[in-house]
Amino acid sequence: MLSAIIIAKDEEKKLPDCLKSLSWVDEIVVIDTGSIDKTKKIAKKFGAKVYKFQGGSYSDWRNEGLKRGSGDWILYIDADERVTPLLHKEIESRITNHESRTNAYAIPRKNIILGKELKHGGWWPDYVKRLYFKRNLRRWKGDLHEEPEFDGEMGHLTNPLLHIKHDNLSEMVEKTNKWSGIEAKLMYDANHPKMNSIRFFSSMFREFWKRVIREQAYLDGQTGVIYALYQVYSRFISYAKLWEMQLRERNTNIRIRANVTNKYG
Repeated sequence: MLSAIIIAKDEEKKLPDCLKSLSWVDEIVVIDTGSIDKTKKIAKKFGAKVYKFQGGSYSDWRNEGLKRGSGDWILYIDADERVTPLLHKEIESRITNHESRTNAYAIPRKNIILGKELKHGGWWPDYVKRLYFKRNLRRWKGDLHEEPEFDGEMGHLTNPLLHIKHDNLSEMVEKTNKWSGIEAKLMYDANHPKMNSIRFFSSMFREFWKRVIREQAYLDGQTGVIYALYQVYSRFISYAKLWEMQLRERNTNIRIRANVTNKYG
């Protein structure tokens, strides 16, 4: 038995196609993290079991899905992803012919960004760890870039998930504003070195070198270049928010020291 786990919030536009691509699984579980649109209604229309879980991190949500799924196998999939017929057949084959030590599988993703499939810039094969033999998956950990803890070996599937990553620039900016704040807070809590001009420049240069030069984003044409440069911008925003947090801390400490001096000086 296979349970598909979807973590969703306000995904009424993309969720239906995701659910259609999962019509063959034995059970669909949706962990709703606070939707105010029709996500819950749509999920139930397709026969999914919906559980509300507000607060927490991606690890918490994935762990909740692990607890709620009743299948022997667990497939994690996002609302903007689709299981193709070929991937469907491959998953069923791997489950049916389960090798005793291979209890997890990474699946490649075909990323559709701004209406174009990107094959360079680090977007292919873009493996994601999504299919697990449930009794060997212990838990997920990590606040932003969650990682699984499991017993056994990780295999790799051949056929990709279809990932409708970003439809337009406005959507990209909105998501960057949300996730950059989370990433900045994690770096701040980890006592990241103080940001300065050199660190800003070096972080952006490394991202540019990785996306445009080493991984040849320009081979995907204008869309590839635009998205690669956007990754540089996204990296900058995360570090700029970290700088803002560090500046706020420094100013607070200055005020505290000034108050102490005025009181006892």
